[in-house]
Amino acid sequence: MRIAITDGTGFIGGHLARNLIQKEHKVNIISRGADKRDTSIRKLAGATFFSIGINDVDKLADAFSGCDGIAHCAGINREIGNQTYQKVHIEGTQNVIDAAKLANVTRVLLISFLNARPNCGSAYHESKWQAEEIVRNSGLDYTVIKAGITYGFGDHMLDHLSHAIYSLPLLASVGMKEKTIRPTAVEDLVRVMEVSLIEGRLSRKTVSVMGPDEFILSDVVKLVAKVVNKKLFIFPMPVAFHYVIAWICESLMNIPLVAKAQVRMLSEGICDPLKGYDELPEDLKPQIKLTEQQILKGLPKPGGFGLKDLLCSYCNN
Repeated sequence: MRIAITDGTGFIGGHLARNLIQKEHKVNIISRGADKRDTSIRKLAGATFFSIGINDVDKLADAFSGCDGIAHCAGINREIGNQTYQKVHIEGTQNVIDAAKLANVTRVLLISFLNARPNCGSAYHESKWQAEEIVRNSGLDYTVIKAGITYGFGDHMLDHLSHAIYSLPLLASVGMKEKTIRPTAVEDLVRVMEVSLIEGRLSRKTVSVMGPDEFILSDVVKLVAKVVNKKLFIFPMPVAFHYVIAWICESLMNIPLVAKAQVRMLSEGICDPLKGYDELPEDLKPQIKLTEQQILKGLPKPGGFGLKDLLCSYCNN
């Protein structure tokens, strides 16, 4: 089969692409080209790269032509320039649906966020939910995956935590009393995506995908620090403090150490699925535990943050 993947050079899209290619499927990788973390994926045998965004329906339709399904993984966790939640999550998703219909592709999978919902006061959450509604009302054979925190090689969680630990042995936990999270190994998430796209399971369903174990984030950070053999001092700080730090990070960094949307997520907890959606079948529920070995597999090269992480370097690429 041939599957089109928006943001196919990104973390989740890239892992899905490699997994499908290993199983002798073909992939059409769609990306603006701004993400330079894994350029090798564009040249894999079985992959066709389309250097386009999700703002042009006709170009998307060309990229979708001949595909059996679409994995819509494109998304942002902070707004910068014309990359807004409205443009990317809402208008971009509508463009993907319109292009799928032009290309006669009937199966589409959307990666959304666990707590995405309407009327909650968060532009990120609300725009993700609007994207879900566009897909659910498209008339296509859809699957919406409401994912929690996903980790693995090339992610933001292990990448940023390890760089932060190398840069400064201090970490402020979110809120005076932390909420819990259920980290999901990217391998488990990709397995759910694959059976939906290739086998047609989860048709017209909205499902939550969360890891098997519940943690507070500071315990995850301690585990990462142990793996990289660094001492770390963790202390609680109010949520308002983290919004200030997020504003600074978003202003200065290419991929922020923390974004305002992430502060909102962590302050709410990323653990409990919203009511009213479908149950993930038992055989597809994530089984991979967050262990030292799993963390080691997902860590980037050791080192702290540097000039390459500043926003100016991103803008000049």
